[in-house]
Parts: sequence; structure tokens; C-alpha cells
Amino acid sequence: MSWTIDVDDLPDLARGAALLGTGGGGDPLIGMLLVKAAIEEHGPVTVLDPSEVPDDALVIPTAQMGAPTVVLERLPAGPEPLGALRRLEAHLGRTATATMPIECGGINSMIPLLVGATGGLPVVDADGMGRAFPELQMETFSVYGVPGSPLAISDENGHGVVIDTGHDNRQMEWLARGVTIRLGGVAYIAEYAMTGSQVRATAVPRTLSLALSVGRAISRAREEHRDPVEGLAEAFGQTIYTHLRELFDGKVVDVERRTVDGFAKGRAVVQGADGSELEIAFQNENLVARRDGRLVAVVPDLICVLDAETAEPITTERLRYGQRVRVIGVSTPDLMRTPEALAVFGPSCFGLDDAFVPVEQLHERTPVGAR
Repeated sequence: MSWTIDVDDLPDLARGAALLGTGGGGDPLIGMLLVKAAIEEHGPVTVLDPSEVPDDALVIPTAQMGAPTVVLERLPAGPEPLGALRRLEAHLGRTATATMPIECGGINSMIPLLVGATGGLPVVDADGMGRAFPELQMETFSVYGVPGSPLAISDENGHGVVIDTGHDNRQMEWLARGVTIRLGGVAYIAEYAMTGSQVRATAVPRTLSLALSVGRAISRAREEHRDPVEGLAEAFGQTIYTHLRELFDGKVVDVERRTVDGFAKGRAVVQGADGSELEIAFQNENLVARRDGRLVAVVPDLICVLDAETAEPITTERLRYGQRVRVIGVSTPDLMRTPEALAVFGPSCFGLDDAFVPVEQLHERTPVGAR
């Protein structure tokens, strides 16, 4: 059933998207402000359930591409992602029926809403990552047979190109990353054009709804003076994400971060009151967490760093020494854990030696609040 997103929904949606971004995906606050201005000018955005999209519809996902650290310094003006969609429509000779996120985390949960508001398009309540990943081939769309190209890429100056690599989505990522770097480290893309039937076959469903419900769970827990992490566990337990485990709490004592090859790469160390340490490695997003050298969570499961008091999600570019944090792990849906999916965005795809072990198996007897 379709529904609408209005200005009042945006703070909770941004909060939930920041959490689902697992540290990456870009700061949703920037996207929220752009969407707020667009909705105030053009009206609410219609969100379509995947079941409502006609089989032969043309759905064109839209997104921002680049290192989150650069986005903080090069704020978008607003028209750029719609420009990428229009460029791809012109190349295809067809008009989009709807747009959709490629990832439900971070700013890329907001970019399609900006396109929807400014371009008068509905947005499909689904995405291709169920979280955020750093590379364009790391999509359930790609895993289950949808080619990412032709891809259109644009910047704030109206510059842009169309990249066509057929079904080679890794090559598409490599070329698009190079163009993005040469456009200053951040750009806007339209890719993975697909039919409504392909959306239902390949996308992670209802993830905009998920982001909104997760953000509301945090807000509601604060208002009721409850533990926000317990509220999150209840919210996820009613979805296809199912399992939440609290991995650690403590103080950030070290952060190493650098922008390399168009990515924000680094590590953070959190120290507990008992002297134990949790180390998180990230590439835009949090990839693996080890407590005193022992694996406690690994991609594609979600690793999220939250403010210890408010449960406000903290992105990798905003991690700072001295922050008091709680770290949680959340299980990904089954379609993101198949052998085909792990071959595209499992641990080995990031150069990690760890085998994927579901977070609920690593923490079968660790309830929320046990630290």
C-alpha cells in the first residue's frame, strides 16, 4: 500500500537511515535538509510498496557516490541527482516510472526522495543493499542478475557521462569511481534501471519503512525514558532483520581515517571499563568488529556505533576520540546471506580473511544490555 513522506517524517527517517548505513552511506542530515526544502516547495513524496509497481514499469535508482568525508566539504546544491536521472532517461529513450534507493543507509536513503520531490516521481520502498556498501556492484540487484549499466553520472556543474559496461558491474564501479574522483570526490548517479518485476525479484523490500520505524523506535524510547537499544531490538525483531546483539560499550580511544581511492578507510578502537577493546575496521562502512582479537561481527551483518546515552547513530566520518558509545550488531535478511550474495559483498570481497558467521551465532546467549 502506498504512503507519503512529509517533512515531519524526515528526522526519524534520517536517524534510522544513519543506523542502517552502518557508519557509511554519507551523512543523512545533509540529505534531510535538501529533502525538507524540496518537500516544502513541491509537496510530500509518494512511496510505493514493491507489490504496487507494474511489471513493465521503468524504475531508475538514484544515489550519491563518493567518500563521505568529501561530502562534508562539498555540499550538494540539490538538482544534481535529478540531472543524472534525466541523463539516463535521455540515453535510454524512456521516461522513468519511479526512482528507488540503491542503499537504504545514510544520505542515499534521502537522494531518491529529493529526486521524487523535485521530479514528481514516486519512490519505491526497497533498495539493493539492505544497508550501505562502498561499491556499486555490491547490490542484491547485481547478485540476482540486473546489470548496473548504463550508468549516468553528473556533478553540480552539469558535467556528466554515461558508462556502459554491459553486465560487468565491477568494471562499471571501477570506471564510475575514477570519474567521481576526477569530479572532485563526489558525484550523483542513476543506474540499475529495471522493471517492476525485477524490483520484486532482486530488491530488499520495505527498507524505507524500516529506516522510519527504526528511527521512531529510538525517538519513542527516549520519550518513554527506556533503553533505546532495547527499543531497537524490539523494532528489528518484527522485520526480516530479526536479530540484534549488543557487542560492546565504552569510550573511543583511537581513530585512524584517510581518504584513499575515493573511499574513507580506517579503524576505530573502543575501550571498555574493564580494559577490553573492540576494534572496528571500515571502508566507508563498518566491515568487521573484533573484541580483544575475537571476531564478534562481520559484513554483511550490520555493525552500528551509537551514542551511549541517546543511541544516536555515529557515522565513520564523525567518530572522535573520547565519545562514549555502544556498538550493536544486526542480522541481515536471508537473501543477503546466500552464497551468491556473499560472493559479491561478503568478507572476502573486502580483503578480510574471516569467514562469514551470522551475528546471532556469535552471540547466541548475549542479550541486549549484557555488557
